Amino acid sequence: MRDLIANMVTVDLSTDTLSGVTPNASAWVDVRDFNAAAIELFTGAVTDAGTSAGFTATLQHSDTTADADAIAVPAIETTNGVNSLTVTEDASDNLLIGVLGYNGSKRYLRFNYVGTTGTNAVVRTVARLGKPDKAPTTYVGTAVAAT
Repeated sequence: MRDLIANMVTVDLSTDTLSGVTPNASAWVDVRDFNAAAIELFTGAVTDAGTSAGFTATLQHSDTTADADAIAVPAIETTNGVNSLTVTEDASDNLLIGVLGYNGSKRYLRFNYVGTTGTNAVVRTVARLGKPDKAPTTYVGTAVAAT
């Protein structure tokens, strides 16, 4: 059996409060020197979701940390062809909503959140990096702020 902790890094990218239609992006995770990446979406309190409200988290990538360079990850560069997660139920409190895998070639990765007029939710974004070029790794990584 192989040691998992020495071969992965966990990065807490952000805890954000979503309100209305104002977009909100997590911090970036730098995937350089790793050959596997996944981004997890956790919720805190979710209110006013419903089918006419709610929010969507879309996986974005970039070669720089500039907000202007962020683009949605094409489905072909994700695990199972899925590049977004949507929450539309008030009962989605304190849950792991989903995990999106990334197999693209850009250096930085994050979630971008977009809601509707009724959106009111707390979300947490966590990245997991694996298959490092060099092991052992430091288990806890550092998020990179957008510029």
